[in-house]
Amino acid sequence: MAESGALPTGFGELEVLAVGTVLLVEALSGLSLNSLTILSFCKTPELRTPSHLLVLSLALADSGISLNALVAATSSLLRCGRRAGTGEGSLVPTVFHRRWPYGSEGCQAHGFQGFATALASICSSAAIAWGRYHHYCTRSRLDWNTAVSLVFFVWLSSTFWAALPLLGWGHYDYEPLGTCCTLDYSRVDRNFTSFLFTMAFFNFLLPLFITVTSYRLMEQKLGKTGRPPVNTVLPARTLLLAWGPYALLYLYAAFADVTSISPKLQMVPALIAKTVPTVNAINYALGSEMVHRGIWQCLSQQRKDRDREQ
Repeated sequence: MAESGALPTGFGELEVLAVGTVLLVEALSGLSLNSLTILSFCKTPELRTPSHLLVLSLALADSGISLNALVAATSSLLRCGRRAGTGEGSLVPTVFHRRWPYGSEGCQAHGFQGFATALASICSSAAIAWGRYHHYCTRSRLDWNTAVSLVFFVWLSSTFWAALPLLGWGHYDYEPLGTCCTLDYSRVDRNFTSFLFTMAFFNFLLPLFITVTSYRLMEQKLGKTGRPPVNTVLPARTLLLAWGPYALLYLYAAFADVTSISPKLQMVPALIAKTVPTVNAINYALGSEMVHRGIWQCLSQQRKDRDREQ
């Protein structure tokens, strides 16, 4: 833990403020768009289908990622504000100058929540890809039992893998900025490497393979008769570009000294990953004509209700 009022190694005040601001924008953007998606499912009966249940699961997971980013943004901005009040004669108590205001247990909870929702987001994207292939390329449509089972499995699996570091396989600790918590990749030992490679296979490589394969098969089958009804390129690219930098950072840490990478550069994967909720909402919700129509109906209904009250 850093000394009272001290900035984290490798960061200046403006850089801490910049990271906090970026996280805040990402959090508010993701929360706003995914909240509209969730609201549209609750208010629009036409969207209550097995296929859209998978999209709802993704929106809930991405909302969790945005909430995690909001906590990190608040911690970063509070750190700047509290440091600004640490001059001579300041009445701000020194206990407020810690880099993480929620204690070690709060760090573990923050790491668990962020990791669980990140895994749920990745796996939900793969489930949507498989569901779309099943819907458009087979004669039988996705039924409720299959959709509910997929959602249940996604969240159960994500919670299981996120709980393992709390039980000793892996570990949660502060990221370089010290205002958010994630998997600790600075501990290069057998415990870390065994957890990393096992977790990465089941929760990154396998979902990525399912996503790429499902959309490739859709392109091959539907491309002969016309344009596929959904975007078959963006989902796989989102998984690879948004979570790939994290995977590369962890892979590098498993084989080399991660301290050779500057703390600022180590924060880049986290900032990139926090854009996932916004990108997913645009692709899966706003990019779907039916969901887009449901969101518009919800907003229009709320506007009509306000007009009646006035």
